[in-house]
Amino acid sequence: MSSINTRFSLHEDWTVVVLGILIIILAILGIVVPAPAFSWSNSAELSNAVLSSSNLQSIALQFLAVLIVAIMGAFLTSKPLKNLLITFPSVYFLTLIALILAGNQQVKNLNLEAVIFSLSIGLIISNFFRLPQWFKDTLSTELYVKIGLVLLGTTIIFGDILKAGSLGLIQALVVVLSVWYFAFWLCRKLKIDNELTMMISSAVSICGVSAAIATSGAIKGDSKKLSYVISMVLITAIPMMIIMPYIASYFNFPDEVTGAWLGGSIDTTGAVVASGSLVGDRALEISTIVKFSQNVLLGVAAFAISIYWTYTNNPLATREDTKPTLGVIWERFPKFVLGFIGASLIFSFFVPTEVNAEIKGSLKSLQGLWFALAFTSIGLETRFADLFNKDSRKPLYAFLIAQLFNILVTLVIAFMLFGS
Repeated sequence: MSSINTRFSLHEDWTVVVLGILIIILAILGIVVPAPAFSWSNSAELSNAVLSSSNLQSIALQFLAVLIVAIMGAFLTSKPLKNLLITFPSVYFLTLIALILAGNQQVKNLNLEAVIFSLSIGLIISNFFRLPQWFKDTLSTELYVKIGLVLLGTTIIFGDILKAGSLGLIQALVVVLSVWYFAFWLCRKLKIDNELTMMISSAVSICGVSAAIATSGAIKGDSKKLSYVISMVLITAIPMMIIMPYIASYFNFPDEVTGAWLGGSIDTTGAVVASGSLVGDRALEISTIVKFSQNVLLGVAAFAISIYWTYTNNPLATREDTKPTLGVIWERFPKFVLGFIGASLIFSFFVPTEVNAEIKGSLKSLQGLWFALAFTSIGLETRFADLFNKDSRKPLYAFLIAQLFNILVTLVIAFMLFGS
């Protein structure tokens, strides 16, 4: 029996590439998993839309699809299936509650994403109830995160770089590079550990939650640290979304400048759209262009961070007379990045526009579901004391200072590029 397990065992990174690309290929071939609706504003809409028989059928089909993928993941990595068949439905049910809560219109207006609800639900359960160790051991957080990241690649279309406009792309490049290096330098000065340094730098400079998740996957980061960084991103995005348009209005910034400022400094796409809408159509257009330009850079950043991390954090790299070989770097390189880039290339150059339009909703829904499943799992294996403690103060200070730097630098660049 052991020989059979060995034969079929794959490293987790290769497993997520296989599973992620398989989901994408099946969707392209026409096997599309329906995307359930979770938007509602009152009890009537909750009953008639979200909890309708047709939507519950879509939810059931989506659950069946992700369950099959989770079983395949357990099989390919030689993990026991018996406990998974108990654990995964439980995690999915809790995640479903989070998705429904996040679908409320008032919650959406506050820009509270599903991951913060799934994390919170998991934390509440793990801190008020004692979960058996076998349950925690069965949670496959990394697998869920990385499948979601491979699917995220389907939204990064190279052709859209040109559509974003040269000024938006120039601003994105300047902001990402300057803010990332400032945040990196600041974290080093405050003696923050390497994993948090990389996650904070990417979250502040690129695109918030997605950048933090991608960076954590690239460096094989601690899931508890990732939760902390994402909590900071989501908490700071709310006041920025509300206050920055009023600052722009008070000082009579041109709409183009305001849009570029919002798009380049607010860390979540939803908050950028909401904030730009408060200013006007032109500001919303420019803010979306600039934000999308930053999102496009995520794949490049994840690849560069992966190379940097595997080289500088290899044990051999600490010895002056020895440097890690290309073979060692390849062994430590997170393979999900290849899946992410492969998905982006497939959708950029090989998938017809009409096919993309038909399947992008389904893949986007699955991507969000895998991320939410991962954060439910993180919550279930984490205690509040691990997430927020005295050691979390310096990362919070670093994040807030870097965010202030981001706001100021982006405003200056926005005036330089869009002020005329």
